[in-house]
Amino acid sequence: MDDEGLTVLPDTAAPDAGPARRRAVTPRHAASLIVVRRSPHGPEMLMGMRGAKHRFMPNRLVFPGGAVDRADWRARFAAPLRPDVLMRLAKASTPRLAPALAVAAARELAEETGLSLGTPPHLDGLDYLCRAITPPEHPIRFNARFLVVDAERVGGRLGGSGELEALRWFAMPEALALDLVLVTRKVLQQLQSYLMLSDAERRGRDRTPVLRQRAWQME
Repeated sequence: MDDEGLTVLPDTAAPDAGPARRRAVTPRHAASLIVVRRSPHGPEMLMGMRGAKHRFMPNRLVFPGGAVDRADWRARFAAPLRPDVLMRLAKASTPRLAPALAVAAARELAEETGLSLGTPPHLDGLDYLCRAITPPEHPIRFNARFLVVDAERVGGRLGGSGELEALRWFAMPEALALDLVLVTRKVLQQLQSYLMLSDAERRGRDRTPVLRQRAWQME
């Protein structure tokens, strides 16, 4: 994820209240895209390792994703989000931010993996899995939405900018056996449950899991 442009504001404590504490950083809106493909051994997800120089989660296995850029708010798309996906995304955002999140996910996918939803992107194949908010004690925070797309809706050749290293497909048992950060592990567990649903059950959902303070809530 892009981690530029974050600020930490000092607490306005009285002079005799001891060292000033820092207020929690406001989380940046962000989106990750989980590309899932079918294989004889079950579903596989596209993941890569963040480089050691990254300020946010270095040397960690993650999904392609990043913060919403200003241009994402104005970007065109070839096909909009499904109405049910737009409705759930807009619950904790706005009708304008919801498509910007999807555009950001598509843009980051193209930049980090070389794969594409088209130019401009087709957003109608995306589904909304869950949301995760970085705990307030962290100096870099994101309000991240995790979207899902079937690999059949994606084109291009695997490559990307090199921001994600060791980029490849991981089977679910293989990924869960690795030393993952808590949020990635919990999102994969949500994905396991999601993949067991029928298409009608997925479209019928009206609430979304949110990871807040390391525990799931529903919104």
